[in-house]
Amino acid sequence: MVVQPTILLDQVRCERNIQVMSTKAKTANVSLRPHFKTHQSLAIGEWMRQYGIHQATVSSLQMAEYFANGGWDDITVAFPINILEINRINSLAQRITLNLLILSKETIDFLDQHLLSPIHAFIKLDTGYHRTGVPFNDFDQLDELINKIEVSKNIRFKGFLHHAGHSYDARNRSEVEVVHQASLTNMEVTYQQYLTRFPQIEISVGDTPTCSVMNSFGCATEIRPGNFVFYDLMMIQIGVCNYNQIAVAVACPVVAKHPDRNEIVIYGGGVHFSKDVIVDKEGKKLYGIAVENEGELGWGKPIEGVFLKKLSQEHGTIVAPSDFIRKIKVGDILKILPVHSCMTADLLKRYLTTEGKWLEMMRW
Repeated sequence: MVVQPTILLDQVRCERNIQVMSTKAKTANVSLRPHFKTHQSLAIGEWMRQYGIHQATVSSLQMAEYFANGGWDDITVAFPINILEINRINSLAQRITLNLLILSKETIDFLDQHLLSPIHAFIKLDTGYHRTGVPFNDFDQLDELINKIEVSKNIRFKGFLHHAGHSYDARNRSEVEVVHQASLTNMEVTYQQYLTRFPQIEISVGDTPTCSVMNSFGCATEIRPGNFVFYDLMMIQIGVCNYNQIAVAVACPVVAKHPDRNEIVIYGGGVHFSKDVIVDKEGKKLYGIAVENEGELGWGKPIEGVFLKKLSQEHGTIVAPSDFIRKIKVGDILKILPVHSCMTADLLKRYLTTEGKWLEMMRW
């Protein structure tokens, strides 16, 4: 029974999303290395194994430890190396294939002095997102990094990695395609520059919008989508999925009603949903959309006009038509589709499946 904000997980939808992406990767002749920061769950990782997935991407060394302890032995940490965690790096490098991101010669120098076991290095490229990374065509800087890696004792150059995170700013599939093609064109420049020198070079790309929409990945050898296992309202807004593909919803108790202003207050705030927001075509800010109940733990289609309009720390304010509010009682459960499933899952820390089973996640 749900008594507080709880993230519900539809295993059937989740596994279907995994199967579709796995099939796409095989058809495109690229490896699928999903980003596990979305689900952070060994149980969901095991679902992925059933579809031939044996490589993982994570966002921290602590997350790498969690999945390594669960039997994952080929892990990419898709975040710039934090040299202060060298002890954790050395521990992981002793027992798994550990792939890390290099962005600077200072990092290489530090690793050269402190690594006790070999690691594999991707150089992180900026192909248009402008969050971090070496510019894709700065060959002087790339040559310097590669040359230092090649003479290091325990760093093995693996290839180049990029993340087209600006695809999340797209608002339709055509805009996603523009981002995808521009990023791959830039990555191709780097790839061609070093292909002769490194014939086995690996090119790692990927984000959920482009991996969901596109079927071809140019020079890439692997893709790294993460959000696709659950999808969410952000992906709906971009146009890369439909409501039947969203595999998580948050069950929230109703704690107050205010019919005079067409509002319901739920136990479910910023500490449960995060404060990620989308803006609809009418300019309204949406922090979530209510969906129909299907049994105690299942859900159906969105309820027209019922949405999460405001979040405080624990409070959530739902706007709803008067006839809907009349039917709702304090103590009822409303189910809300989140704007950003990755952040919501991270905040709520365990899943209740629609079959009534609890699934644990990584604990910080």
